[in-house]
Amino acid sequence: PQSLLQAYAKFSGAPLAVNTLSNSWRVPKEDIPVLISEDIVISQPAKILNFLRKQKYNADYDLSAKQGADTLAYIALLEEKLLPALLHTFWVEAENYCTVTRPWFASRIAFPLSLYLPGKMSRKVLNRILLTRGGPPLYSLSEVEAQIYRDAKECLNLLSKRLGTSQFFFGDTPTTLDAFVFGFLAPIYKVCFPRVQLQEHLKQLPNLCRFCDDILTCYFRLTVSGHSPAGQDTADANLQKLTQLVNKESNLIEKMDDNLRKSPQHPPRKLTTLKLAAGGEESSPLNRLSP
Repeated sequence: PQSLLQAYAKFSGAPLAVNTLSNSWRVPKEDIPVLISEDIVISQPAKILNFLRKQKYNADYDLSAKQGADTLAYIALLEEKLLPALLHTFWVEAENYCTVTRPWFASRIAFPLSLYLPGKMSRKVLNRILLTRGGPPLYSLSEVEAQIYRDAKECLNLLSKRLGTSQFFFGDTPTTLDAFVFGFLAPIYKVCFPRVQLQEHLKQLPNLCRFCDDILTCYFRLTVSGHSPAGQDTADANLQKLTQLVNKESNLIEKMDDNLRKSPQHPPRKLTTLKLAAGGEESSPLNRLSP
């Protein structure tokens, strides 16, 4: 939902600021993302989109009635066919959950919630999949898993065919459907999973991969490798400043050494004997200043 809402805000021009949740006791992790506008708090993605539209931030302003109906149909397709496999990839697939999802999720939650909330979420997702997709003729978990991945791959194929060679699903301007598709595809496309069944299929559909890359580059300022050009420019600028500072300090040291060599030389003075304080430490000011 976060990537979906961020994409929609970018497409519609909504001035959305993203803040990291600092107190997970006050806002349950299941309820995020949360939109706060003055005294209004909205916690469900659909309600957040409706609120943005009411504030005149509408990414579908130029769509026809038929295109609006197509948008609703494709969103329903995504939620029915692709979402179960996406949830399974993150929360039920054991290797992905243990190495990616749980550590990633727990790192954003305060202790002690981080100990049990990820496991609670995993069980909740599994129960949701079994309740919605576990009816006859699918009786075992392995059969359910095989079916949801078949449905997800078929959905990806349909999306690829619908997108074709266009930049976005309704031409040259991104809409709500593009935000939904990006929100579903970007996590599959970019997260490094140990088990990559769905990711491998997505990467065999180059127009969907190009679709994700274009949005990341144009609207999120990320390159194909996932790095921000602005961030790279900042790093390069900082490195240049550091190099200049080092060169400046080196020149200063060389001048000091040159002046020292040219100054009159005096015989070395005999050092005053230092007294040892209790504990064997020297009592000189230098030692007191030492870390």
